[in-house]
Amino acid sequence: MSILVTGGASGIGKATAILLAEHGARVTVGDIDEQGGEKLKDECLAKGLTVDFHRLDLASAQSITDFVKSVGASVTRIDGLVNAAGWDRVEPFLENDPALWEKLIAINLLGPIRLTRQVLDFMTPQLSGKIVNIASDAGRVGSMGETVYSACKGGTIAFTKALAREMARYKINVNCVCPGPTDTPLLHAQTSEWAVRIRDGMTRAIPFRRLAAPIEIAESIEFFLSPQSGFITGQVLSVSGGLTMAG
Repeated sequence: MSILVTGGASGIGKATAILLAEHGARVTVGDIDEQGGEKLKDECLAKGLTVDFHRLDLASAQSITDFVKSVGASVTRIDGLVNAAGWDRVEPFLENDPALWEKLIAINLLGPIRLTRQVLDFMTPQLSGKIVNIASDAGRVGSMGETVYSACKGGTIAFTKALAREMARYKINVNCVCPGPTDTPLLHAQTSEWAVRIRDGMTRAIPFRRLAAPIEIAESIEFFLSPQSGFITGQVLSVSGGLTMAG
């Protein structure tokens, strides 16, 4: 099984890439962090796992095309796509620079849409495939300091549902995982006093009183890629420790 994982150099993407490789998948990671991606590749190689790495900048349409071409040169089919890459900066909406909006939308919404469209050129002829989009509970219920990020993730949820309807005729499943606050480098990169205060407040609000571990999100992603999810499509799974229990 050949699976693409974006954002695989760290956090949820890295945990997902390793988990899938440990269970026998051939994983290709795409990430803008070349050093982290090559380090992951070397770590997996030392364990006898099959993980390739190619640079991917989701904010660049050309980089996405180049990534897909590189993948196509080494695999004949793509069985799964995990759109796990994302980026955020936590700050009040009234303090946002419009350039921040553009970057958030390019990386978190438009990039995955562009990549998915090109990957579908592999999946539709083979009449099979699993796509898992990683959104966020910020896209379901909103999140202070993440207004445009929340809008992007809400768009990812809607994209998942609409695409699932169109892709069913090709026997392609499209589902979405919405993590709650997760212990990742991206989360800890938000170091402003305001952002830390929000993070601590969310942690206290989680019924389990802790952040998620990346592997806990990865296990949900793996389920949507597995045969056990064969009759599931267009669904949104919140993995938030009970923080968001709304329907």
